[in-house]
Amino acid sequence: MAPFGTVLTAVVTPFADDGSVDFEAFTRLITWLVDHGSDGVVVSGTTGESPTLSHDEDLALYRAAVDALGGRATVIAGTGANDTAHSIEMTLAAAEIGVDAVMTVTPYYNRPSQGGLIDHFSAIADASPVPVMLYNIPARAGRLIEVPTLAALAEHERIVAVKDAVEDIGHTTHSHAALPEGFAIYSGADLHTLPMLAVGAVGVVSVASHLVGPHVKAMVTAFAEGDTAEALRIHEALSPVFDLCFAEPSPGPVKGALNATWGPVGGVRLPMTPASDATVDALVAAMAAIDL
Repeated sequence: MAPFGTVLTAVVTPFADDGSVDFEAFTRLITWLVDHGSDGVVVSGTTGESPTLSHDEDLALYRAAVDALGGRATVIAGTGANDTAHSIEMTLAAAEIGVDAVMTVTPYYNRPSQGGLIDHFSAIADASPVPVMLYNIPARAGRLIEVPTLAALAEHERIVAVKDAVEDIGHTTHSHAALPEGFAIYSGADLHTLPMLAVGAVGVVSVASHLVGPHVKAMVTAFAEGDTAEALRIHEALSPVFDLCFAEPSPGPVKGALNATWGPVGGVRLPMTPASDATVDALVAAMAAIDL
């Protein structure tokens, strides 16, 4: 039911002081994440600052993840763009490198019709040698993958999952009812993970798992095992961390907290800016206050 595992981390891209990608830190980070609750990583997604990564940096990050994790965890490459041909090119390159799957975001800015979304995602899936996860995030993309569109796309043999960052439990409920058995819905917002599990999601593509990965895994596992009271207890304990990870534009807060508590991952590339000291301090304090 969870084709890529239940907890996937949308991994940040570490940068060196000169602004280049810090591949050594990236390798250490993804290895640490898999050792601390993550079943896999999503590379070069929103949290990885994909809009500011070059083509060559994307490919190098995919390769570094595949080489570092060696098949012991899932590697999903963010290959989506608002140019279908470019998305196909990146998907083919990622598959050749050896990723387990690709994630393709709703085309942003050009705001295609629902028919255009079907054609766009179908073209990528037709070309892809690996499974495809759709990424439904209307707040960033400016266009919702509507439930009938999602149901139509789910008929494609290689489109097997959706990262649902709509942040609307009604949408998730209607999606689950319309989708074929076995199609996987992943939460795309940490605070919504538990309620989404209750209406049919199988796991989460998480940002907070950088900081509280074992606890996120424990919450998802408790729910799957029928211990909803324990899952709720963990959810409530983690909710301040979930909130603070997005108190300022992501990934600023989580990068700040990693720099403070884990090791250097650098700053962010413009137009993103670092989170304020107040937000980072509050996030670190919320982590320290967790009593589970």
